Amino acid sequence: MKVAILGGGVAGISSAIALKQKGFDVSIYERHESDLSIGAGIVVWPNAAYVLEQLGVLDEIEAVSGHLTRMCRLSSANEDLGAIDIERINRNMGYSSLSILRSEFQRILISRLESLGVAIQYGRTVTRIETKNPDQAEVHFQNGSKITADVLIGADGRMASHARRYVCGDNSPVYQGIINWVGVYESEEESFQEIAVADYWGVGERFGIVPVTKHKAYWAGGAACADVGPRNQYEYKAELRSIFSDWPQLVRMMTEHTPVERINKIYVHDHDPIHTWHKHNLIVIGDAAHAPLPTSGQGACQALEDAWHLANCLNENPSDLQKAFVKFTELRFEKTSGIIMAARTFASSLFSRDERFCMARNENSKNTDFAKVAAAMSGGWSQHLPLNV
Repeated sequence: MKVAILGGGVAGISSAIALKQKGFDVSIYERHESDLSIGAGIVVWPNAAYVLEQLGVLDEIEAVSGHLTRMCRLSSANEDLGAIDIERINRNMGYSSLSILRSEFQRILISRLESLGVAIQYGRTVTRIETKNPDQAEVHFQNGSKITADVLIGADGRMASHARRYVCGDNSPVYQGIINWVGVYESEEESFQEIAVADYWGVGERFGIVPVTKHKAYWAGGAACADVGPRNQYEYKAELRSIFSDWPQLVRMMTEHTPVERINKIYVHDHDPIHTWHKHNLIVIGDAAHAPLPTSGQGACQALEDAWHLANCLNENPSDLQKAFVKFTELRFEKTSGIIMAARTFASSLFSRDERFCMARNENSKNTDFAKVAAAMSGGWSQHLPLNV
């Protein structure tokens, strides 16, 4: 069975690996001219670690990752708001939670893909997808070439997915009123005593720091913003100072000592859940199917789960593509939709501009039963995976 994948991000590459391991003939097409990553880092939660083990890369990922212990909540005035015990989640699920730079993560996945004899074809920009015959889609590229295959997988992201448009008629992402500045901090000095997430909450603003080593971390500074505006890299430092200049010292250290070329600005969008993920021989996965906000912490993790489940479904139903697609969607819809909606709810709380609401939110966090939170996270993320929770 020939499989063509649109998109060379986490969903596309991990799907290619999973399918190739099962004997499928795989090709993969990416619109950029080379490997490109706009994010700073990824938390590989235990559900994703399980999939990475099946893909044969977990040991290599662990070798360049931080092993997270806690997720500490703090106010913008450095007040302790409680902490989630990540090691409890790890014990529940049977795998470690890892922090890794996105560039390192992508490099390892691509290396694994190449070891299986599959090379990403870069510079292949899709212009349209149309129906070639009653049960087959055909992909047209900007360079004039076109392809079809037994299976087409749309892993072409959240912002302008041609595959999503082909399946459901619309691919417009939803701007959720949040800007994220993301960056990678490195220092010769030891900046972190513990490999623990620091999540600072303000009024309409948030700043998260995820150490990878005692010398290195990735971070995200977010703020509520009604409209999508310009992106000028040379303004990023000034924009960050205008928001976070009176926040705790660790926050200021991240923004001041991260080179501007390692900072990116993202106007954060997601997608409303859709019930149908396939049309004819094309199916959407990853952000093209279910793009959650960063507040989910599960974007890359769910892309990895897609890869594992889709490869299994196709392998179990090689002569009935529609049955494979229906089974895959049934496995994935409820879990991914729940993550999208929970991330929106959490974001509306984090980025509220109501000062009284934010004070009450912080007090509620102090009184949270974090053991129950850890148990709920473990149970939800383990759904449809063979983990002993």
